[in-house]
Amino acid sequence: MSEKQVKSTNRVSYYSPAFQKFVTADWQPYSDQLPAQLENAKWAAARRNALSKLFPGDRLVIPAGGMKVRANDTDFRYRPHTTFAHLTGLGTDREPDAVLVLEPNSTGHAATLYFHPRVARTDSEFYADSRYGEMWVGQRESLTEMSALTGLPTQDISHFDNALRVHADTITMRVVRDADPDITVMVDALRESIAEGLDEQLRIATSELRLIKDDYEAQQMREACAATARGFAAVVTDFPNAVLNGRGERWVEGVFGLHARHLGNAVGYDTIAASGDHANTLHWIRNDGDLKEGDLILLDAGVELDSLFTADITRTLPVNGKFTPAQRKVYEAVLAAQQAGIAAAKPGVTFDDIHKTATAVIAYYLEQWGLLPMGATEAITEEGGQWRRWMVHGTSHHLGMDVHDCAHALREQYKQGPLQPGMVLTVEPGIYFKSTDLLVPPELRGIGVRIEDDILITETGCEVLSSALPREPDAVENWMAPLLARGRTAAHKW
Repeated sequence: MSEKQVKSTNRVSYYSPAFQKFVTADWQPYSDQLPAQLENAKWAAARRNALSKLFPGDRLVIPAGGMKVRANDTDFRYRPHTTFAHLTGLGTDREPDAVLVLEPNSTGHAATLYFHPRVARTDSEFYADSRYGEMWVGQRESLTEMSALTGLPTQDISHFDNALRVHADTITMRVVRDADPDITVMVDALRESIAEGLDEQLRIATSELRLIKDDYEAQQMREACAATARGFAAVVTDFPNAVLNGRGERWVEGVFGLHARHLGNAVGYDTIAASGDHANTLHWIRNDGDLKEGDLILLDAGVELDSLFTADITRTLPVNGKFTPAQRKVYEAVLAAQQAGIAAAKPGVTFDDIHKTATAVIAYYLEQWGLLPMGATEAITEEGGQWRRWMVHGTSHHLGMDVHDCAHALREQYKQGPLQPGMVLTVEPGIYFKSTDLLVPPELRGIGVRIEDDILITETGCEVLSSALPREPDAVENWMAPLLARGRTAAHKW
């Protein structure tokens, strides 16, 4: 809850001295056993060292960010800023209003985590503070416990302002500007001028730091994909209920969201559950349509783990378990494009090469179907591009703690840079024939297909992290059959 919300006169309560004495007495002491260090935090030290080498002598301020208001006195579920999470190892909902500071020293940087630790139960915060109080938000860590979790020295956030002022007139300070507006204002006030150029360099560096995943990150991506595959299977099992009860796209979204919360932290992004012609709206997240027998549903969804690493997988599935000839025709073209893109993904080629390889296949099929006003070779030139009418998006993006990870990396490192072992990206071509597109044969109108997998670049090629979910149309049908049979047995009108 924001500070303004906490201070609202409508939320202020009176607590009698007798109540205050009563509520703070006779509680079991806190355990003196320290928690184990988070696995992600063990790897975060190397990430901090890599960042330290890029900015010798500079003070680096990396806020976690605060709560964001959803409506009046309720907030959105909290998620820390990705840069903060990456450099501390903290995930899930840790740690609102915290700040990681990398202070320059003779050997590089000394890291300190500033946060709001729990107070004694005799403090009124224990029962009266809806932002930090234990009765409101649960037991918080002490300074010592947070140090054990993260492997970092910790300080009370109340000391942060003074720490920021030390040598403020002589030291170069950089801040992750978009993480916490209040912290950014504090840093700007202590600098001679707003140094957005310095901060932009930090933003680029922290983004590029995530381009190549360490072994822990790669394993987290495997686990996120495995959890997502389980969520997809649960969704297919519930297709009969989704059809029977109406507003089936919402049903699909809800079933997947249940499994994302159970198997991980949450969904990694708003689920796209696009049935029928809705599949031709690329970012369809309204999800208020029906599922109908004979239609396809495009499901683009990912489980975000507690460590905040997320999968991003798309499957286009026949609601009744069987592709029609027209649906299979489009599906097989997209699959051929995706297979070509995955085969092209290996060290040394550029990110753009995957896109060019996959879209050349898309253009080939569009030419074969008589949809292009010229040949595919001409259409894929910079002067052409007509194929984009039916696939306006890119084929790939980097993936990790953000669904579109490393987005602030320089173009030379991202789109134009060579692929390297440890990079994780998607391969997701598609063909989208809107129902209103008069250039498309009537039997193909309203069919939208995207197939998306997550891949890890290896020394010799790539590993398909999401291979547990079938892609070949026959394999898709065979996978769906027992799931649908189970779902039909349990389906009923709600």
